[in-house]
Amino acid sequence: MDRAELATFLRGRRERITPADVGLPAGPRRRTPGLRREEVAQLAYISTEYYTRLEQARGPHPSREVLSGLTRALRLSDAERGYLHELAGVPPGPPPGPPREVRPSVRLMLDRLPQAAAFVTSATLEVVAWNRLAAALMEDWSALPRRERNLARRAFLGSQAPGERLYGVSDAGEFARSSVARLRTTAARYPDDPEVTALIDELLAGSPEFVDLWTAGDVRAEHVLRKSFRHPLVGLVTVNCDALDLTDQDQHVVVYTADPGSPSEEALRLLAVIGTQRMDVPT
Repeated sequence: MDRAELATFLRGRRERITPADVGLPAGPRRRTPGLRREEVAQLAYISTEYYTRLEQARGPHPSREVLSGLTRALRLSDAERGYLHELAGVPPGPPPGPPREVRPSVRLMLDRLPQAAAFVTSATLEVVAWNRLAAALMEDWSALPRRERNLARRAFLGSQAPGERLYGVSDAGEFARSSVARLRTTAARYPDDPEVTALIDELLAGSPEFVDLWTAGDVRAEHVLRKSFRHPLVGLVTVNCDALDLTDQDQHVVVYTADPGSPSEEALRLLAVIGTQRMDVPT
């Protein structure tokens, strides 16, 4: 165990995180950068005294449970998590569950794409961040409980009526196949995560289509570069589809754009004005 380097590493990671990153108020008279020691201890479910001793290079040998708590509290990447375990002299166990926290810079990027519908999905295909146009085109996820923000659950357990499945998208079948491949990879990466296991068990119990695709054992699917949505207010919207990997977070940024000068571009502009309000029902 390298106590001195462990102390330096913990202190450096603590100072780079703002209270807002972990949902804490900044409060007045904050004299130190980043989080306070007691805040890290609270987030890691350990005592402030124990954490202070670790940062002062005089702490005891931390257990794997303590290191898991510190990984969560300090928002460590997979590489940083491995380094933390090396410093502590504790072999890392299975990785924690799929990250749901979205970096502030990624959220800012979404907001700065006003002419594109953009959102972020976790490794379980849960929508964890989005911009206004994505909500207007697909779903106002802010109005839904967390479990209903999962696109795999929506694809296999939602409406199967023609034109309604998965927001009326043209590639619903392709998405179903790719989502199963992604979930299979996720299950292998997080074998002990209860949410991953529960989601797959729910889909196996509720969808014969999912059972067939899961049994096929595919772990790779072709990415669809163009798709169409049948929107109830603006009609058919055809978009280009690009996906960016956030490898350190095991997340995807999905961006939908329309061809310049096309009717679909005009439809997206109209949706940007309409937002998520419902104009097809009386107020």
